[in-house]
Amino acid sequence: MGDLTLKPARSALLVMDFQPVVLNGLSQAVDLLKSAGKAVETVRKCNGAIGYVRVAFEPADYAAVPQANKAFTAVAAAHALSAAQQDTTIHPDVAPRAGDIVVRKTRVGAFSTTDLHVQLKARGIDALILAGVHTSGVILSTVREAADRDYRVVIIEDCVADPDPEVHDLLMRKIFPRQAFITTTDELEHLFADA
Repeated sequence: MGDLTLKPARSALLVMDFQPVVLNGLSQAVDLLKSAGKAVETVRKCNGAIGYVRVAFEPADYAAVPQANKAFTAVAAAHALSAAQQDTTIHPDVAPRAGDIVVRKTRVGAFSTTDLHVQLKARGIDALILAGVHTSGVILSTVREAADRDYRVVIIEDCVADPDPEVHDLLMRKIFPRQAFITTTDELEHLFADA
């Protein structure tokens, strides 16, 4: 980890795509939820911000998906991931509280199609701690954009997973360390200065 320290008032944990519809395809979903819950507790205890990102579509969103969008054309055609469905809500084990940031997206990355950046900047946040599924989806997209927006980025290793373990390992070992720090839920509290 090096000498990374975070100021709680300038840090936000983003809990991304922790929705039943996304978690259902992962064998380690129970462990992910447990680790994410622990991370949320740690950041709350240290007085950091918590943000939640979920993928879900309102009726008007389907028509806004162009045929060129390979990832979401089938979703739009099937009217899948409906915001009205219970399985697209944030999992109750890591549910938001009053005062948390909550955004709904209609693409892969946390910043895409949301006002997340505006909300983070309004709170003076300059460091993001990421938990999410899938590693090759929301984590990859969000790491790249967060780094391009000059956030300091931390990924909680035991709070991310992917259906393809090889892709997960490649990203975590070879790609992400170029733009993000990697930590675990057990190490998280030690990153906060003056917590």
